[in-house]
Amino acid sequence: MRRLLAHRDARLFLAGQSLSLLGDTALWLALGLWAKDLTGSSSAAGLVILAIVAPQLAAPLGGLLVDRVRRRTLLLVINPLTALALLPLLTVNDAGDVWVIYVVSFAYGASFMLLSAGQSALLTTLVPLELLGTANAALQTVRESLRLIAPLAGAGLYTVAGGGAVAILDASTFLLATAMLLALKIREPKPVKHMERLRTAFAAGARHVKLTLPLRQMIVGCAACMLVIGFAETLRYELPEALGRDASFAGVLMAVQGIGAIGGALTATRVMARRGEGRLAGAGMTILAIGAIATADQWLPIVLAGTVLYGIGLPWIVIGAFTLLQRATPPHLQGRTFAAAELALAGPQTVSIALGAVLISAVDYRVAIALQAFTAGLAGIYLLTRRETSPAR
Repeated sequence: MRRLLAHRDARLFLAGQSLSLLGDTALWLALGLWAKDLTGSSSAAGLVILAIVAPQLAAPLGGLLVDRVRRRTLLLVINPLTALALLPLLTVNDAGDVWVIYVVSFAYGASFMLLSAGQSALLTTLVPLELLGTANAALQTVRESLRLIAPLAGAGLYTVAGGGAVAILDASTFLLATAMLLALKIREPKPVKHMERLRTAFAAGARHVKLTLPLRQMIVGCAACMLVIGFAETLRYELPEALGRDASFAGVLMAVQGIGAIGGALTATRVMARRGEGRLAGAGMTILAIGAIATADQWLPIVLAGTVLYGIGLPWIVIGAFTLLQRATPPHLQGRTFAAAELALAGPQTVSIALGAVLISAVDYRVAIALQAFTAGLAGIYLLTRRETSPAR
């Protein structure tokens, strides 16, 4: 970490990313609360999340754009445009204006899709190859830390000053992130020009994943794990009742998982340096599976310990997957490969959220936990036993 923070451009980039994450995390919850308050409908709040997530279906197009332009230039355009796109929220006053929230949410989702791919690609240019894992771990630590405070801060600001105030806060973080990008001294090389057909260029990221064995194995393992990770969205509200607690105890479980996630993000770099990205992710899946089993117990200390383990496993999976993707992908394919991976993982995760809700309404919640632990553990063993997941030489 000390080597990373000694790098001026890396410090600026991480600071800008942290500010942007703060605004993102606060706004997502506030938009859902706003839509529900205006309409009195929980479905209206759900549609906000759908509007944000829907643009991910166009991720391959976004990845193609990222690979056709300088990434820093793209981010310098998208960040201030996103700040401007949030300003229509200041005109929302009653239920008749809820459509503005949906339009802004969709634009926000499209921006998030481009920024994610662009930031990942720019990071590979900013820092030396051996520091990519450290940089990803630092970003994940910030992300998990903000999940503990930003939603509460966003909800509190919304309650006190309204949705417009949260929109202004988020817009200001995009402008500050723009300032950080302007301060970078990096001289990014020109994008590589290619004459291939659009269809070939469009599918290049997915083709790279398919032909790169360690990366393909990582995506297969992570996709299998994502098929059950979404169960947690429903289990979060089922566990308090099973423990004889009030529904608000879900907030305690989220905080405990967040503490575990921060610990996982802080320890990931050391494990990855010794064992490699694939085995870091595989170990994360195995730890997550053990933690899931513990949450099926009726004794609160064991449930809390399992929740901590679950939290530790998640960032190990994320950091291992994204670091391998960045290290195993040539510069001209970074955007499209990131987009292909995002699309490959978002589909199973979405299915798992819906499947988890159906399962828990039909059978005992411990059946869903058992299925989650079995699948995640199997995916972890798959990655841990691949010869190609050994540390890169």
